[in-house]
Amino acid sequence: MKQRHLLLALAVGASAISLSACKKEPAEPVTTAAPAAAKGETADEFIARVNDEYRKFYPEINSAQWLSSTYINDDSQMLAAKANERYLTQLNGWIEQARKFEGQKMSPDTARAIQLLKLMTAMPAPKDPAKLAELTQIATKMEGMYGSGSYCTGEGAAKQCRQLGELEDVLRSSRDYDKQLDAWQGWHTIAQPMRKDYTRFAELVNEGAKEMGFADTGEMWRSGYDMTPVEIAAETDRLWGQVKPLYEQLHCYTRTKLEAQYGNDKGQVNGLLPAHLLGNMWQQDWGNLWDMLEPYKGVGNLDITSALEKEYQADYARELAKAGAAPSTEKLFAAERAAQLDVAKQMTERAQDFYTSLGMPKLPESYWSKTQFIKPLDRDVVCHASAWDMNMAGDVRTKMCIKPNEEDFTTIYHELGHIYYDLAYNKQPPLFQGGANDGFHEAIGDTMVLAMTPKYLNSIGMVGTPQQGNEALINSQMRMALAKVSFLPFGLMIDRWRWGVFDGSIKPDHYNQAWWELKAKYQGVGPATPRGEDFFDPGAKYHVPGNTPYTRYFLSHILQFQFYKGLCDASGYKGPLYDCTFYGNKVAGQKFWAMLEKGSSQPWQATLKELTGSDKADAGAVLEYFGPLQTWLKQQNEGKTCGWPAPAAASAAPKPSAGQQG
Repeated sequence: MKQRHLLLALAVGASAISLSACKKEPAEPVTTAAPAAAKGETADEFIARVNDEYRKFYPEINSAQWLSSTYINDDSQMLAAKANERYLTQLNGWIEQARKFEGQKMSPDTARAIQLLKLMTAMPAPKDPAKLAELTQIATKMEGMYGSGSYCTGEGAAKQCRQLGELEDVLRSSRDYDKQLDAWQGWHTIAQPMRKDYTRFAELVNEGAKEMGFADTGEMWRSGYDMTPVEIAAETDRLWGQVKPLYEQLHCYTRTKLEAQYGNDKGQVNGLLPAHLLGNMWQQDWGNLWDMLEPYKGVGNLDITSALEKEYQADYARELAKAGAAPSTEKLFAAERAAQLDVAKQMTERAQDFYTSLGMPKLPESYWSKTQFIKPLDRDVVCHASAWDMNMAGDVRTKMCIKPNEEDFTTIYHELGHIYYDLAYNKQPPLFQGGANDGFHEAIGDTMVLAMTPKYLNSIGMVGTPQQGNEALINSQMRMALAKVSFLPFGLMIDRWRWGVFDGSIKPDHYNQAWWELKAKYQGVGPATPRGEDFFDPGAKYHVPGNTPYTRYFLSHILQFQFYKGLCDASGYKGPLYDCTFYGNKVAGQKFWAMLEKGSSQPWQATLKELTGSDKADAGAVLEYFGPLQTWLKQQNEGKTCGWPAPAAASAAPKPSAGQQG
């Protein structure tokens, strides 16, 4: 998503320890051979020791991963791979040592910690040292390929290479069909060389998962939700069923507008939305199509991007003034870079202000000195936004390549949600320092984004005085829906694809076919040109080579509306849900912080109930929020044939297994 990221493949994945996916997941270093368990050690003593060892290992692995993401080269990748190798060796040792306590009496906290220990990586490694080393090398290599990926055209002096950010700019702002198609196809070329590596990667992690007692890696991922793997798969299907009618209405409206812009022959592909025309490389956020999807032109102007661009120009003028009269080319360039950094920090300070207005602490000084705010000029980096807790002791950072636009502005609010979650649960034992489930980690910052109402945006100078009336309301709702509703099916389909890869129902020679069948089934999106098995389009999305479980994002897009409603209620707000902002409300902030402090120390259902009064995930708040827009969309789509044909081959759920332990 605009955000959203997780770095290395061993991201603490489907469990409470799972940081987040935009949130940099930890993978810690360790001694090459795991030490034997102490003789006579009780289960409680074992977990106390693991917590201590884990805390000590944590900074080294994160430093190696930070380096490999912010200085991409062979050396940094080797360091990260070796650190991951040591960590996974240690983790396998801890899990093996934990087996001797099965069936023994122990405290509830210790029993939970042992369960979480088995789910502490999204990349279960084989015990065989050679295979473990191979796995970490492939994982680091694939992430490096993604981070340094570029699309080059021309030869010799005429050769031009563009990385992801520049290609995204084309999709964001161009309405030239062919230029958009070229940019979309160009980025997807970077993934083609990954296919062989990913095939081997899937074999190796499956071997590791089976050695841990799971049927496959997908089943392991689905075991991190305080319910059975079958139950969480069914739960996500149920939640999708609740919101699918709303998505279908938005899809229908968007298809009509694309056909008006590009013609019936180009604006749709057999009833599907063309993948390269939705303003986003993965069709997960349609906000960049505002110029053609805005319901009422110019009503209730919420053009945050223009306001940020003006800020950048003001920063640039100030930096130019420092350069003096008739500045040199070097000074002009330096002024431009300084202005880019200035506006990036100003955007981040505004996001921090939302959290501190609720009574949360300011970010530590080290955050401002160690964070990557903009893309460096002298090296390749992973620009995919991510949040990092480096040492469980306050060294927190974000990594982005911030540009002054609305997408990056809201992404910063999202990333700081991870950071404040880290800071809140740093008091917990290390094994409980994670989200209540991984969807919680993704939902925290997005809850703040929901509270960025026109009234709030006006209060911070991003938009003018909010207009009243139904037209302004529909425009406001549409802007939010283009980010939130458009994402929902994408949040499901990536893991539906990987679950199939891991359980064997999707074979390597059908990787791309299955990918597009699932995109058609869930998103109603298709490619404008054939995408055969000579392509590996899943690898063009960070979370696949980065091995970040993705169901968390779907869950977060349900949970964040529940959190939002709970905080609005706590703040004493009375009125339509969509109009609520709890900015500045210390009572809501205290209730939110209390939830964050729990980390993964108890089942997520209990944590959810403390904030919302319900222990069940439910999309009712999503539908309540977007009620006015759904009614309006149905009116606009009246008489049109909505929906789309879905390939029969696409599978929605993992095939059942014979059962798993752990």
